[in-house]
Amino acid sequence: MEDLFSEEELFCDHIWPEDYFFTKRYSRRREDTISKLPDSLLSQILSHLPTTKEAVRTSVLSKRWKSLYLLIPSLVLNANEFPNHNSFVSFIDKFIAFSKEQNSILHKLKLSVKKNVNDPPCVTRWLDSASSSKLNNLDVECLVNRKFLEAIPQSLYVCDTLVYLRLHRVSLCEFVDSVSLPCLKTLRLEHNVYANDVTLESFISSSPVLEDLSIVRMVPDNIKFLRVCSKTLTSLHIDYLFGEDDDFDDEGFTRDGTGVFIDAPRLEYLKFEDDLSDSKVITNSRSLAKVNIVFVFSENDTADVIDLPKRDMIRNFFTSISGVTDMKLSSHILEFLHYNNEFDPMVLPQFCNLSRLKLKVSKSCLKMLPTLLERCPNLNSLGLVLDFYKSNGKARKIRASSVPRCLQSSLENVEIKRFNGEAARMEVARYFVENSLVLKKLVLDIGCSTMEKGFYITEQGFSMFRDLLALPRPSSACQILLK
Repeated sequence: MEDLFSEEELFCDHIWPEDYFFTKRYSRRREDTISKLPDSLLSQILSHLPTTKEAVRTSVLSKRWKSLYLLIPSLVLNANEFPNHNSFVSFIDKFIAFSKEQNSILHKLKLSVKKNVNDPPCVTRWLDSASSSKLNNLDVECLVNRKFLEAIPQSLYVCDTLVYLRLHRVSLCEFVDSVSLPCLKTLRLEHNVYANDVTLESFISSSPVLEDLSIVRMVPDNIKFLRVCSKTLTSLHIDYLFGEDDDFDDEGFTRDGTGVFIDAPRLEYLKFEDDLSDSKVITNSRSLAKVNIVFVFSENDTADVIDLPKRDMIRNFFTSISGVTDMKLSSHILEFLHYNNEFDPMVLPQFCNLSRLKLKVSKSCLKMLPTLLERCPNLNSLGLVLDFYKSNGKARKIRASSVPRCLQSSLENVEIKRFNGEAARMEVARYFVENSLVLKKLVLDIGCSTMEKGFYITEQGFSMFRDLLALPRPSSACQILLK
């Protein structure tokens, strides 16, 4: 068989490090010992290299090593590692053809494909060939305009050895026959286009041992109502956003009739980032322990809160997650709850099992903080990210008719991030120092990340911090720490 890499490609500068030939001379001293190992063991060793291209580099060590990389049970390649698209396609075609000739088994296929509009199809035939092998790990990323996605072959829908599957920017067509993925445990679907609702629903429900599911959707994807029904699922991430740089007309998008329905009785973790769908329903959530709610309800939902069906849907959504022990809410959710609370004070249920809570808080929704804390009677740990713009003037105090129960009996740890001693931020810290009866530790995080430059304590801030330390503390065990 002809070499998969030309001599020019093998010895070009971007492949070989400067000290390669020294390493080659040194390795020859030990070549006899290593080369005596059987092909099966050597190919297994090569399979542990990060990428296939690194395994290919060993082909110039000697005649013994020339074709060993063709026997490795994994193919991991990125189009950026090749001089052009044609050489990338040619290499994979030859690799897969050789695997078939030798009846070798390909366990893992990971490809990052970069295509232009005029490049001919290639992904569909690769996946079709790989699916007929004992493939158990498939990761395909296609960097192409979503108007020109390649279709997933029918053979992939009945691959009975797949354990891990990630599909990024491909098209999932209607099934000719039934779907059967009996070993699939992890499924990642990102920026794809589907034939219809049933296509995606069947893909999920036909995976009887599925445990970890992530669906990142983009408008439009031909899905009107997303149904996630699984008896084995333990982790779920749902994200839905408008597309970018794909020349689609988002103005034609309508929320009418759209929705998400989740029925997963073993679900333990949920991350929800979908404020585009109109309806959200979670049922059989008794196992749910940890949630991260980023985007769920939008301005349209705020405008409709006086509508009884909409209000019931929102209340039922929060009730369905009320049994969790660990919860994270974005500032968008807090702002929605703040405005919605005026129409329906009972929209939030009691989170009696909640022990850990993380919140991203904007200045406009600080009023909602005591109300939310009152719904968490057994809270032990609270983390706050202060999403404040720099403000001038006197800071508003956090006011409430009564002190939340958790501050009186269970809240022991509070951490405030993006703290710089500014008056508005200092008032948040003051609220917990003055009202917490059992607080053990208040951590004020002034650390700066790349995105948070400028978060440092000024001289005035240090003066306020000293005032904070001087405040009488209802909890004698309370420590105030700068981080």
